Amino acid sequence: MRFIGLAFGLLAMPALAQPVVPWEVPAEPGVAREIWASGLEHPWGIAFLPDGRALVTERPGRMRILGKDGRAGPPLNGVPPVAAVGQGGLLDVSLHPDFARNGLVYFTHSVGTADANMTALSRGKLSGNMLTEVKELVRNPTPKRGGAHFGSRLLWLPDGTLLLSVGDGGNPSVKLDGKPIRTQAQNPAAFFGKVLRVTQEGAPVKDNPGVVNPASGWDRRVWSIGHRNIQGLARDPATGVVWATEHGPRGGDELNQLASGGNHGWPVVTHSVEYSGEPITSERSRPGMRDPVSLWTPSIAPSGLAVYRGRALPALDGALLAGGLMSQDVRVVRLGANGKPSRQTRIEIGARVRQVQQGPDGLVYVLTDEPEGKIIRLRPAG
Repeated sequence: MRFIGLAFGLLAMPALAQPVVPWEVPAEPGVAREIWASGLEHPWGIAFLPDGRALVTERPGRMRILGKDGRAGPPLNGVPPVAAVGQGGLLDVSLHPDFARNGLVYFTHSVGTADANMTALSRGKLSGNMLTEVKELVRNPTPKRGGAHFGSRLLWLPDGTLLLSVGDGGNPSVKLDGKPIRTQAQNPAAFFGKVLRVTQEGAPVKDNPGVVNPASGWDRRVWSIGHRNIQGLARDPATGVVWATEHGPRGGDELNQLASGGNHGWPVVTHSVEYSGEPITSERSRPGMRDPVSLWTPSIAPSGLAVYRGRALPALDGALLAGGLMSQDVRVVRLGANGKPSRQTRIEIGARVRQVQQGPDGLVYVLTDEPEGKIIRLRPAG
């Protein structure tokens, strides 16, 4: 049975209505904003070090260490060149779960050229202000044209394996073998439009769908399929649920629960329409495909996702915090007793939100996607 939950953005199902004020939702009370860091060029990902400092990526290809006061140091040496094409460049960053012992930093980036580029996962060892022993672990084996839809969120699971989202490659004008490249999201042997699950060395995991059942045709690294462009990925430490936020072209942004072997339907099943307004498909649901838990229409352009668990902002405990590039806010999505979204508020940021991360101090850090990007810290008002 299909469950859509809240009609985020006042969606009337199944029509894709466009309200006059597309993000007219109540403000979240009791949250104050302060600038923690500034002067960053399109910051994309952040990872907090054990000593309270943080690593931050800048999309053009730089990685920096931020002090406990948010002051940015010089770019790290040893970061490999990236293909800073459109939405591509140096993207997410995450520490190995045993970073305190091994110093390993994992990061995603685009490689290649404007006419032939791929999403890649690399790893290096942080030593002072340098990455050493840099090694590429995973690369999409099929190049694409243009600078759209790289995906690239990272998430460690409790068993020490790593999830990596890969975008569908682009809009209908981008072709592969004579067909729109986004149709590859339904090809389980391809990386486009997928979430991969790999070991710390980038190898397939022994209980991935394509390893357990080789006859399925799934690539051995693929964990879930049928995605457009996941840029929000988070796990609730209290429930173990893996959540993702995913861009739709024009409305139909999705909030999904991910699981091994899941097919989320894109592009044969979707609530979004083409940027031109033309329909993509008439299908909203199909047996064997996982429905979104909820939708945003009009689009908020979701990027960055956290599940807040902490006491520093007690009113947010258990809520999903979803960043919005277009809505320029953080959506606070609270769950009901059934684990489904029950209501939504917003924390206005006033700039495109690229990432949302809970810090070790229990406060929330919000990266803004701007040429002079900032990191906004959310704290209790007063």
